[in-house]
Amino acid sequence: MKKLTMTFQMSNGKQTSLKPAVAKDDLAADDVKKAMGEICTLDIFKKNGIELYRAPKSAHYTETIVTEIF
Repeated sequence: MKKLTMTFQMSNGKQTSLKPAVAKDDLAADDVKKAMGEICTLDIFKKNGIELYRAPKSAHYTETIVTEIF
């Protein structure tokens, strides 16, 4: 199973991650960059006056391998 993690720069210089519960496991880099840019332009995600998703930084898939024991 692959999980998508999108990392963003916050307005305070720190970074934060967004991990969608459901995402295709074969998205093209351009599609992910575009989606991340659109999230940033919404300007609706703020906490204590800090923009959480100010600029796209990176994205990656994490793959988990499950080995059944019984």
